Amino acid sequence: MPKDPKTGLSKGYMFVEFSSPEQAEVAIKTADGIAMDKKHIIAVNAFDDIGKYANAPEEFKEPARESFVEKDHLRGWLLDERCRDQWVQMRGDEVSICWNNASVVYTSRSDPPEVAHARQNWTDSYVAWSPLGIYLATFHKRGIILWSGKMDEKGDQGKTRFPHPNVKLVDFSPNESHLVTWSHEPIITPKGEQHHIIVWDVRSGVQLRSFPVEPSSIKNEPTGPGARGAQPMKIDWPIFKWSHDDKYLARLSPGTISVYETPSMNLVDKKSIKVEGVVAFNWSPADHIISYWIPEAGNIPARVTLMKMPSREIVRTKNLFNVLDAKMFWQNAGDYLLVKVDRAKSKTKTVTNFEIFRLREKDIPVDVLEIRAEETVDEIFWEPKGNRFAMLTREGTTNAKLFVYFYEVQTAATAAPAAKAAETAAGGIKLLRKFEPKNVVNRVIWSPKGRYCVLAGVSKPQSPPLPGNLEFWDIDEMVLMNAGEHYMATDVEWDPTGRYVASSVSWWHFQNDTGFCIWSFAGQNLVRQNVATLKQFLWRPRPPTLLSKDQMKNIKKKLKDYSTVFDKVDAKAANQLSQEAADKMRRLWNEWQEYRARCAEDYERDYEARVELFGFDPDKPPQNEEEEALQEYVEEVVEEFEEIIS
Repeated sequence: MPKDPKTGLSKGYMFVEFSSPEQAEVAIKTADGIAMDKKHIIAVNAFDDIGKYANAPEEFKEPARESFVEKDHLRGWLLDERCRDQWVQMRGDEVSICWNNASVVYTSRSDPPEVAHARQNWTDSYVAWSPLGIYLATFHKRGIILWSGKMDEKGDQGKTRFPHPNVKLVDFSPNESHLVTWSHEPIITPKGEQHHIIVWDVRSGVQLRSFPVEPSSIKNEPTGPGARGAQPMKIDWPIFKWSHDDKYLARLSPGTISVYETPSMNLVDKKSIKVEGVVAFNWSPADHIISYWIPEAGNIPARVTLMKMPSREIVRTKNLFNVLDAKMFWQNAGDYLLVKVDRAKSKTKTVTNFEIFRLREKDIPVDVLEIRAEETVDEIFWEPKGNRFAMLTREGTTNAKLFVYFYEVQTAATAAPAAKAAETAAGGIKLLRKFEPKNVVNRVIWSPKGRYCVLAGVSKPQSPPLPGNLEFWDIDEMVLMNAGEHYMATDVEWDPTGRYVASSVSWWHFQNDTGFCIWSFAGQNLVRQNVATLKQFLWRPRPPTLLSKDQMKNIKKKLKDYSTVFDKVDAKAANQLSQEAADKMRRLWNEWQEYRARCAEDYERDYEARVELFGFDPDKPPQNEEEEALQEYVEEVVEEFEEIIS
């Protein structure tokens, strides 16, 4: 960089030469506009631009206008007149995007779905939706492709390519502005370093930064959907965790939490957060708050800490004693943080308790809920946008008893009426219900709208298959609405509206009885499809509604008027399906009658050949043959009773 000989300071510019024009273009796209600090921003231009702008003509000449090319609507599927959702299924080498017609009365539950897009060899391994459903990621040897709009195979419109050889894992930021990819095959940086991770800008397709993988996070196990030992390593994915608004992403390293700011990808305040012994961290789903926990070290107790970014202000710390392990579970609106703490009660026994942080209350109070020492907590599931959570526990080791718990975090609005209806635990955590399920349950899947949930026994890889029992619950009324079964189901997922549930059996886990079922929120089986070599079934996510609260209230008031319109559409579709079925039966009957008529004509035409073959007319009985009459007697017991005579 040239310097001023008088002051010794840099002149603020320098010239960089690249080995190819392509590398220079990437450097311009990547580095132009990046902030070095709060006062300095880098500007990168091609060397030819200097001469072009220096020799600009004095007289203005209007440039040629480019013809307008209309781009595909990124949310075009939401404009469907029947307001249907979509799903993607991968069957063998074919990937199909289908419409959900489960609201229509099918002539048969096994009717094939309506396909919107389908393509052979669309991906080399598997597919993935972005969080808002705008992009579909497909995986290829040279990298990945994000499809949007009409997803047309011809042309480049609606396709963005990200060159990263043999990508196996991807992670979108919550608002889909950035993408993180990982490959087991490293790329070599100009400094000779091996990097496995790349962060991209989704809209431009520009690489923002690449990172190496910490050796401690690599395990020699297969990874990815359907992997059968083909991959040489397994990653604790996702390595980077995003803030709710895509502004920050962070990763954990031994003794540090590194927080990067987008789009510059520079460390916040140019340094990592040093936290000696930190084990795990998470972002709040709604605020710029990081939660992390540290185990005990000597006489220093374990602790859970909440830190606000980017100021790094500690807003809450809770000390914990005799801690063996801890796990953090954020409620998806960021209102509560539940920390499951396993403590040592003795040398051989452990106990579990929950520390529940109330983020929206002054000074962030913490409620404590003790769990029975005889029970082991397996899983915890928060209700979306609610203050309830479900818990699965087991008692014993051999022939263990399973229990399902539903709790509610008491608030000022619910505390008074709730105390009359159910038992209240210490600290304002109310037990709604506890029961022992009749079938195996290992997952509680909440509706995205809350209130309803499915208790499911989902089969896991490399484990014996489960019956796939499904129980549909209304938690407001605490009522079991219905129960069903999908044998060997490996996945259970709600659609984004909360009206339907899909259960599926993946070929990656079991090679027989693959297929999917669609159920109503109340547990009615609407669709059952046996699909050979079905590998994936994924609902297409929906972006948040653009309607205001007042508009939504107005729609609820006029819901009957809207329902009438959609009922007519559904009835018309059902009548159309019935008419199609009747036309099909009538066509088959006419074909059968035509076939019989052709057979009769052929039979009459071959009359002389039959007489010559048999030596007589086989259609007429012999004249001298006597008829023999047979009688058959059939006995039938009309009534039978027994009477004892003394």
